[in-house]
Amino acid sequence: MVDKSSRAIGAVRQSFAPWNDPSARPLIRFEGVTKRFSDAVAVDSVTLDVYENEFFCLLGPSGCGKSTLMRMLAGFEEPSGGRILLGGEDLAGVPPYERPVNMMFQSYALFPHMSVEKNVAFGLKQEGLPKDVIAARVAEMLKLVQMERFAARKPHQLSGGQRQRVALARALAKKPKVLLLDEPLGALDKKLREETQFELMDIQIELGTTFIMVTHDQEEAMTMADRIAVMDAGRLVQVATPGEIYEQPRNRFVADFVGDVNIVDGTVTGREPSGLWRIAAPGAAGPLAVDDPDESLDPGQAVAVAVRPEKMTVSRERPEGENAFEGEVWDIGYLGDWTVYRIRLDDGRILRVTRANTTRFVERPIDLEERVFIGFLPDAAVILSS
Repeated sequence: MVDKSSRAIGAVRQSFAPWNDPSARPLIRFEGVTKRFSDAVAVDSVTLDVYENEFFCLLGPSGCGKSTLMRMLAGFEEPSGGRILLGGEDLAGVPPYERPVNMMFQSYALFPHMSVEKNVAFGLKQEGLPKDVIAARVAEMLKLVQMERFAARKPHQLSGGQRQRVALARALAKKPKVLLLDEPLGALDKKLREETQFELMDIQIELGTTFIMVTHDQEEAMTMADRIAVMDAGRLVQVATPGEIYEQPRNRFVADFVGDVNIVDGTVTGREPSGLWRIAAPGAAGPLAVDDPDESLDPGQAVAVAVRPEKMTVSRERPEGENAFEGEVWDIGYLGDWTVYRIRLDDGRILRVTRANTTRFVERPIDLEERVFIGFLPDAAVILSS
């Protein structure tokens, strides 16, 4: 078995990782926070730390409690139990306008009768700052979001992406310690959303402001966040870096929610001296061999083997090794950079395999209704016991 202790999981974007430093103090701490609405529990005993300068994401399906958690931090909702600390101080009883936190809403909420410049200046004027300070700060923010040329325009004269930039500039103008982003890119088209993701990351790094984003878009969270908290039914399911969330999901929910995955149910039959677990799985050509560091599995235990589609191969010949399935090509989706194959096994189950299109031409392309083999390496899979 290959020693994984010295290997990074996923792409490493920067060395910033205060959560791995036992001496680091979090900027924000949720301590056993619960929120009830009548008999419904929206947030259930959440304990979570967020560090200064971190781009943090709350990810989960609709109704999982992520927006409620952020609204409690902003002061728009009060916890039913537990407490929220910012910079070591309890926020209980502190009104929203006195918290060093600002929020950018999905709707942007720009004032339609005001120019871009006046929209950005609004919060600064409310604080009674001198005119020269306001003018300098507005100019700085418009330059940051590349909207200097549009200072005199009204919101209705701007595109969706431009309105998003104005809303961001207004939210950052007061120099909050924490910026809260509620589905910030939901109104943008796919291509503009992808471009804006990287722009937001660059702005966050340049300013050093702590960003907390709420989204149900897995790709958005994976692209932008330093860490992701996956939520389900008001609880935290897993908190980790994007690479760890994707490559080492804690349970079946995380594996299935974040990205595409093939999940095969099976039973542990034992462990080899090399460290590989043996899993008996219906439909497989033989016992599956999985390189997983989990030491707690027992023979006879029911588990699931999760493999991402891009880590599987599809071919006309049986692959080397023991991890093989045989089936028929049921569907083919050509996406340009990738081709997606849906393979129907003899027992009716469908497995997905993706193949990168690295060349323009393919000799003897695999076609519909062909009999093919699917394979994967032992270290490509993860064993899920829950």
